[in-house]
Amino acid sequence: MIYQSLRGLSIRGALQLQETKEEVLTSWGKPLKKCIKLEGILALWGKMDILDRRGELMRKSKMERRCALVTGSTRGIGQAIARELARERINIAVNGRGSEESAETTINICREHGVEAYFFRAYISNSRARKELVESIKQKLDRLDILVNNAGVAPRERKDILESTEESFDRVLGINLKGPYFLTQLVSRWMIEQKRSHPERDLFIVNISSVSAYAASPDRGEYCISKAGMSMMTKLYAAKLAGYGINVYEIRPGIISTDMTSRVKGKYDKLFREGLLPINRWGEPQDVGRAVAGLVKGHFKYSTGDVINVDGGFHIQRL
Repeated sequence: MIYQSLRGLSIRGALQLQETKEEVLTSWGKPLKKCIKLEGILALWGKMDILDRRGELMRKSKMERRCALVTGSTRGIGQAIARELARERINIAVNGRGSEESAETTINICREHGVEAYFFRAYISNSRARKELVESIKQKLDRLDILVNNAGVAPRERKDILESTEESFDRVLGINLKGPYFLTQLVSRWMIEQKRSHPERDLFIVNISSVSAYAASPDRGEYCISKAGMSMMTKLYAAKLAGYGINVYEIRPGIISTDMTSRVKGKYDKLFREGLLPINRWGEPQDVGRAVAGLVKGHFKYSTGDVINVDGGFHIQRL
């Protein structure tokens, strides 16, 4: 009862009641001075008030941290990107097409670093889903400082360019290029609004493409075209958004060990034995994650539209 009564008082209110110690002590219906002094009660209340304020400040501090949306972040490269950004104390909007259970691992990984992380299920290729995704992040996190366009798929079946189907082309281009293109449009509009209200904030868009943006693979032409398109998309948005103080970058991963490359592991293991790369090993998802984290630290403010190769030197022409 003492605790409940104290919770309803402010310190100023308690002092106003204190014409004398006796009046305050008897105002709760019994001579409390026999069990506790007024000074002790006020000190106790003051400690509770400090704890409440500290908790409120901690919650506020968490929500004032930068926020990143990482598409396709329930596994693989996207999950590694989310992890590295969380290590930088950035709140994470996890996105994927699966269930909330499929995102639990990423969410838990991020929260281990003391940040907020929430799952937003959305099909990036769907116009309505994109709009709902951005609106949900506005409602939940109230800001978005970083967009990482990572979601991508390979053709369900590799087919020679002379045999590939329109269905496969539409599916791959819808997820890998159309989706990120129009999601970036939505996010860019919101970022421009944020920049006007908070000009001190550093805002970034990072597109995860591939060495397939320039290296031709005739047995998965639709994938190559989607990544080449993302490279141009990076330049377009970089040129448009620079005037608003929003930097746009492209990261080109090489041969990264993921579910997508597991089907061709034997092929690349053989190539590595033959000395395929200057840094002659499989790339790991965290290699890409660390590159993203490095870019959004804000050390390259006079750079935009740049390509960061995370490919073990694949892009170097050698004789």
